[in-house]
Amino acid sequence: MDKRIPVTLLTGFLGSGKTTLLNHLLNRPEMKDTAIIINELGDAGLDQIFANSNLAQNIESEHITDNTVLLSSGCLCCTLKNELADTMRDLFFKRALQAIPEFNRLVIETTGMADPGPILANLMNEPVIESTYRLDAVVVTIDSVYGLAQIANNQEALKQAAVADVLVLTKTDLASVEQIENLEQKLNSINPGATQHKIVNGELDPAFIIDVGLFDLTTRQAEPQRWLRAPNKAKLPKGTLPQKIHDDEIVSFTVTMPKPLHWRNLKPVILKLCQTHGEKLLRLKGIIHAEDQPAPLAIHAVHFTPYPPTLLEGWDDDEPSSRIVIIGKGLDEMEIRKILMQV
Repeated sequence: MDKRIPVTLLTGFLGSGKTTLLNHLLNRPEMKDTAIIINELGDAGLDQIFANSNLAQNIESEHITDNTVLLSSGCLCCTLKNELADTMRDLFFKRALQAIPEFNRLVIETTGMADPGPILANLMNEPVIESTYRLDAVVVTIDSVYGLAQIANNQEALKQAAVADVLVLTKTDLASVEQIENLEQKLNSINPGATQHKIVNGELDPAFIIDVGLFDLTTRQAEPQRWLRAPNKAKLPKGTLPQKIHDDEIVSFTVTMPKPLHWRNLKPVILKLCQTHGEKLLRLKGIIHAEDQPAPLAIHAVHFTPYPPTLLEGWDDDEPSSRIVIIGKGLDEMEIRKILMQV
C-alpha cells in the first residue's frame, strides 16, 4: 500500500460554502488526525473559522508556530502565508521531528477563484512533496442557487466542477427543486464521473469526501475502480461519430486501451499528450494492465505534468481492462482516441 499522506483539495467558487463545510468537518471526531492548510487570503482564514464556530473556546494549546494551532478535536490548522509547497514541506518536516502532532491526512482549502490545475501540478512536480504526499480527491462545493450562473459566467467555476472527484451541492434548503435538478444535470454533463452530495448548513459525513481516492485506509487495499470514476455516458447509436467540440467546451470521455499493452510504449504517448494538449488537458486518470509491469498501474496527469505511476501490488481486475479517463477543454476526442489506440 502507498504510505504517503493522502491530500484532499477542497475548493469551490466564492460564497459556495467551503467555510461552512470546513467548520463542520473541524468538529467531527473522524478528522482528529488531520492537518488543514487554510488560505489566509481566501474566505476561510483561521480567524473566520474561529469566529464562526465554538472552536475558539476549545483550543487545547497555544499557537505551535506563528500560523499553526491545535484544536481540541485533534485537527491541526495552519494558514497559508508562503507558497503551498513550502507550507506542505514545513508541515511534513515538523511532523517527522515530532515538533507537531503526527497527522495522517491533509486537507487544503483554496481561494474561491483558484484554478485547481496548477495546485494539482504542484503536488506532482515537487520531489519532496511527491514522495511524501499523494492526491486523494478533489472536493468542490457548488452553490445550489447560483451554481449554474457561476459555471456559465466564470471559467474558474467551470474548471473546478470539471476536475472534481466529489461535488458537494450546498445551500439546498434555499434552492427550488427545479434549480437543484438543473444543476445536477449540468454537472453530470460536465463531469459525469464525479459523485454528488446535497447538503444543508455544511452537514456532511466526512466519509463521503475523505479517504475516497485510490486507497481505502480502512481495508488498506487499493480501490482503483472507485478512484477512476469512469464517466458513464449514454452510448451513441452505432456508427455515430463524436461531435465537433467548441474551444471552450468541457469534454469527458473514457478510452479502453487495446491488448496486449506495454507501459514502455504507452508512457511516451501520455507525455506527448500532456505536452501537446497541456493547457486544455484538465485531468487524465487511468488504470493500466501492462505486460511489462508486475502489477496494474494507476496513472494520473494534470495539464503538462504526468504524475509518477502507482504500482497496485496485490490488486487485479476480475476482467483486466486498461482504461484512461480524460477531462479537458475543447479537446479533439477522435484525435486523442486515435493516438492512444495506436500504442
